[in-house]
Amino acid sequence: MKLLLAGYMGSGKSIIGKLLAEKLAISHYDLDQEIEKVAKSSIKNIFSTKGELYFRKLERQVLIQILNQNTPFVLSLGGGTPCYFDNYKLFQTPEITSIYLKASVETLANRLKHQKNQRPLIADLSQEALQDYIAKHLFDRNFYYHQMQYTYTVDTKSIPEIVSELILYV
Repeated sequence: MKLLLAGYMGSGKSIIGKLLAEKLAISHYDLDQEIEKVAKSSIKNIFSTKGELYFRKLERQVLIQILNQNTPFVLSLGGGTPCYFDNYKLFQTPEITSIYLKASVETLANRLKHQKNQRPLIADLSQEALQDYIAKHLFDRNFYYHQMQYTYTVDTKSIPEIVSELILYV
């Protein structure tokens, strides 16, 4: 079993992925953390020193390495992962279950306002600009997120509730 969690930053992919993997007794990978290990640098530093294109190429390389593993895992993707280099097509195989963790602009903005310093793409945005940025990105990424096998709305649910319900998808 290979379970992929996709969604915008702040949708809960990392924490939900970790807890799902624990419940399923399988490995969990957070793609951003795996990229940081390979690069021996933070995502923020990669963006500021080498740029987004370099990051996206490295992201794809690390993604393919993880997907090629033969052991079961849960993989929390980066928010933009499905949108670049046709990465979403890598998820459309019988051995992969992919889930889009869908959250509203309001939910995402409320979650992300406390995490802006750790997120290079939104670090300098005001709250109003943040909401506009998220709305535009969700519009732009809508096609890619909806290529996932399932869509699960997280807005009004607790993390334990989400984990319990997502187990039913595998």
